[in-house]
Amino acid sequence: MIDELKKDAETRMGKSVEALKNDLSKIRTGRAHTSLLDHITLDYYGSQVPLSQVANISVSDARTLAVTPWEKQMVAPIEKAIMTSDMGLNPMTAGEVIRVPLPPLTEERRKDMIKIVRHEGEGARVAVRNIRRDVLGDFKSLQKDKEITEDEERHAQDDVQKITDRYVAIIDELLKDKEKDLMEI
Repeated sequence: MIDELKKDAETRMGKSVEALKNDLSKIRTGRAHTSLLDHITLDYYGSQVPLSQVANISVSDARTLAVTPWEKQMVAPIEKAIMTSDMGLNPMTAGEVIRVPLPPLTEERRKDMIKIVRHEGEGARVAVRNIRRDVLGDFKSLQKDKEITEDEERHAQDDVQKITDRYVAIIDELLKDKEKDLMEI
């Protein structure tokens, strides 16, 4: 019973870390990365589809993405979708290839992004701590119902705290890496 609760907590904490990784990957650094265009959707024969389903996205150099549509008539809609996205990108078409240069980030914008990154990180830490609180509450009710002893509860609490500390350390490391990435020129 205790092991199941600890495994469940570890799984849920792992999902919180994965969600943070996903959120951080959407925050733009000065470098080109194919995931920057992941959230862009466009109309394709009457339905909204992600850009990656109608074109090949690749990194042509450190600050430029290349988008190659699979159908020639999709060049204009893709260009328009990138332009109207909330990322402030200005694509340039060269035949069938759309080049998306990434403007360098200003110092002020970098600091704003670091604030956003820290806020995301704090949200992930809170999620991990809430999972810990839930599991510790489950241990208390098991002990109250006499399903486990006080010693077992105390050992289980220590184990859950160690798991929590490990995931908080992972979150801190992710944040440190992202901040370093953002401040790189």
